Amino acid sequence: MQRHTVIKPLLFSLSLAVSSYATAATECDGVALTPCPAPFDHQLPDPHQMLSWSQKDRVVGFRNDYRNYAGDVFHHGQAKPLARANNLLVDAQYQVNGHTYRLADYLKRENVAGMLVLKNGKVAYKYFAEGNTDTTLWTSRSVGKSVVSTLVGIAIKQGKIHSLDDNITAYEPELKGTAWDGVTLKQLIQHTSGVAWNEDYTNPNSDFAQLTQCEAQAGAYACVRNIVSHLKRAHPAGEQWSYSSGGAWLLGDVLERATGMSLAAYLQQTVWQPNGMASDGVWHAYQSGKHDVGAHGFNATLEDWGRFGEFILNEGRLHDGKQILPDNWVNDAATWTQAKDSVSAAHPEGIYGYQWWNNAIPANAQHVVPTAAEGLKHSLWALGIYGQIIMVNRAENLVIVQWSTWPQAEPSFSAQPLEAALMYSAIAQQLH
Repeated sequence: MQRHTVIKPLLFSLSLAVSSYATAATECDGVALTPCPAPFDHQLPDPHQMLSWSQKDRVVGFRNDYRNYAGDVFHHGQAKPLARANNLLVDAQYQVNGHTYRLADYLKRENVAGMLVLKNGKVAYKYFAEGNTDTTLWTSRSVGKSVVSTLVGIAIKQGKIHSLDDNITAYEPELKGTAWDGVTLKQLIQHTSGVAWNEDYTNPNSDFAQLTQCEAQAGAYACVRNIVSHLKRAHPAGEQWSYSSGGAWLLGDVLERATGMSLAAYLQQTVWQPNGMASDGVWHAYQSGKHDVGAHGFNATLEDWGRFGEFILNEGRLHDGKQILPDNWVNDAATWTQAKDSVSAAHPEGIYGYQWWNNAIPANAQHVVPTAAEGLKHSLWALGIYGQIIMVNRAENLVIVQWSTWPQAEPSFSAQPLEAALMYSAIAQQLH
C-alpha cells in the first residue's frame, strides 16, 4: 500500500502426528492445515486477475490465498486464549463531510469482512461478515511488510543481522554494481532507498503489476528477482520516501539469507509458537520451504492477527514476559522518516517508519469528529491494499484488526483510510 496523496520452510511441530497432516492436506486442497479453514470455497478466482477482481471475487480470493498460491505453513504451539473484556464495544460514531456514521454504517461503508477490537488484551468486539469464521485465514497484502520488519528486529536481537546500518550488499553481494549498491537496511526498511519502483495498482505495466504476474506462474522467485535486480536509481539513497513492494521483497530475502530460514519457519520459531497463537497460518511461497514473499502473503486467523498486534503493543514481549525485540525497537519503528514525500501538512511528523504507517487523523483535517487533537496519536498501522489493517496504540492499550474488500486498492486518504482513523479514534474514546 502506498500514498500518492498524503492528505489526502518449513518447521513442523513435532507434537503433530504425520497422519494428521495427510488428512489435513486432503481436506484443505493439499495444504497441511488442521483444521481446514472455513468456509472452503470450491471455485477460486484467477490470481492473474487479482488487481481487477470483482468484490465477490475479492472475498473468496482473500480467504483462499493460501490455496491460490504455493505456501509454507507456520504452525502454532500451545494456544493462549483471548479473554472477553468486561467493557464491550456496543457502538461508536464519527462525523465527516457533515454526516454522522455509527459502527454499523462503518462496517458497510468499508466493506468489512472481519473486525477485532482488543482492549487491555481482551476481546471488546469481534465481527465477521461474508461467511468468514474463527478458522478463516485471510490474506494480509502489505500488512505482511510490518510482520517482516518485526522479524528483522528479532534477527538483530539474535545477532543474525548486525545492524540496520549494514549495506544490503553485505547480505546480497551479487547486487554490487546495481542500483541497490550503497543502500542500507535502514533505508530499505523505511522505503528511502532511492531505487525506482512503480507501485501503481491501476497500471497493468507497473512494476507491482509485473510482480503479481510473476506470482501467478511457475518460477516466481527468479522472475521477481530479475525485476528487482534490474531496477534503476531515481534519487540518492535516504533523501526521498517512495513506497516499494520490490524493496520490501528484497528485505524479506535479506532476512531469509541472514537467518537461513524461510519467513514462515522463522516466524513460527520466534513468535508463532512461543507467543500462544491459536491456529496455523500460511505464508505465500515463491520456493516452498526456502523463499517466502517479503512484500505480502501472510495468511492467518482474525484472532491471531490480533495476537500479533498485542505482541507489538507489548514492545516485543512474548506472553511469558521474554522480550525478543531490541530495546526501543517499537519506538524506532514508529519514528516516521523525515525524507521528502513522507512529511506533509496533513502529517508534519511523517507517515512511514519501519514498514509501519502513521495513519492518524490529518493535522489539517476539517469538519471531522473526533478531531486530529482527539485522535489516536503515536499509533502504528500495518496497512494492506483493499483495507487490511492492524492498528496498535500503546497509549490506549488498544489493538484493532480489520479485514476489508475496499472497491479500490488504494483509495484517496479522504475516503476509507480517513474514516478508519475516525472510527478507531471514536472506539478508543468509547473504551477509555
